[in-house]
Amino acid sequence: MQQLMSFLKQYGIDFGHGTPTLVAFGIVFLTAILLHLILHRLVLPAFARRARDRSILWLQVISENKLFQRLAFTLQGIVINVQAVLWLQKGGDIAAIVTTCAQLWIMLYGLLSFFSLLDVILRLSSRFDFASQFPLKGVVQGIKLISAIIVAIMMISLLIGKSPAILISGLGAMAAVLMLVFKDPILGLVAGIQLSANNMLKLGDWLEMTKYGADGSVTDIGLTTVKVRNWDNTITTIPTYALVSDAFKNWSGMSASGGRRIKRCIQIDTTSIRFLTEEDQQKLAGVRLLKSYISDRQQEIVSWNTQHKAAESALDQRRMTNVGTFRAYLNEYLQQHPRIRKDMTLMVRQMEPGAQGLPLEIYAFTSTVVWLEYESIQADIFDHIYAVIGEFGLRVHQAPTGNDVRSLGGREVETRI
Repeated sequence: MQQLMSFLKQYGIDFGHGTPTLVAFGIVFLTAILLHLILHRLVLPAFARRARDRSILWLQVISENKLFQRLAFTLQGIVINVQAVLWLQKGGDIAAIVTTCAQLWIMLYGLLSFFSLLDVILRLSSRFDFASQFPLKGVVQGIKLISAIIVAIMMISLLIGKSPAILISGLGAMAAVLMLVFKDPILGLVAGIQLSANNMLKLGDWLEMTKYGADGSVTDIGLTTVKVRNWDNTITTIPTYALVSDAFKNWSGMSASGGRRIKRCIQIDTTSIRFLTEEDQQKLAGVRLLKSYISDRQQEIVSWNTQHKAAESALDQRRMTNVGTFRAYLNEYLQQHPRIRKDMTLMVRQMEPGAQGLPLEIYAFTSTVVWLEYESIQADIFDHIYAVIGEFGLRVHQAPTGNDVRSLGGREVETRI
């Protein structure tokens, strides 16, 4: 500053003793205004126009997240700080105020610039498949939180004129309070790392978590929450750490396998179960899906009865039953069905009978995982089952309805008459 004043005195310009500081402050102020106009009126608008005109993704992402705008503000702070050191008198109050404000400005916009850079990386990485395997949003939010704490400590230490190490050492006494305040972010960050490391969940997975009423597609994995768009288009928000501490069902394995399971029972009235008569066997032997089964089964039974010299009593002989033949028919029907996977588990099995009759379970996998197609295939199969069960002399168990009661009452009246 003294060199500037000596230069001005050579040309007969003397501002007196109080003016050097004002002149230096004016130079710093004008430099800041000039730099601001150049950056925000010329450079940045030109960059924004170029990003729009060329339709380049990374330029548009940078522009949307205001990375260059914040970097420009950071650069302005650096220039002001350098100008203050060069022109203002060292040790003066004005110099101290200007440099402190400039450094705080640099820290603040440096932090915001770092945030924008992380947002740009997150946005660009979302276009790659590998990014969906990791909870990047939660990690980015965790980095932002840690960065904000560090910068806040540095700004406070600058204002009070103490070393950041002193503040950090003092945080040890506040550890319990910090753990309470930042409990959810800390748990969420740890949970996000576990979800990523164990490949438990990713964006787009079908998540079912009955405890929170979630049943739909994962749309967002954040630091503290996971958002699920349910199939009724409602949004369920789940704490991230709950996915580690509680049980949930991820249907992505089903989607990746290409087959969705059918596991449903029909309840057969046990009073309708009986042996097949010769007439029944002849009739069923003409069914395409049962020809081979009836023939092989008859030969096996005749051979066994002859070998063991079984009497005519049903207690001694082996005979075919209508429910066993029906089960064989259903198994062959599913084997011939074009929309059922033959390379996955396929069976028709009897379950433990109960008050509702004998459960006959269909266990198979469809060749599609699309919900609408799956439901259509399943409905067609059971439509057919309910329609043909009468051909085997079987009845489906059903609790009496009001119509049954009325019909029974009508018969009683007719009997009395």
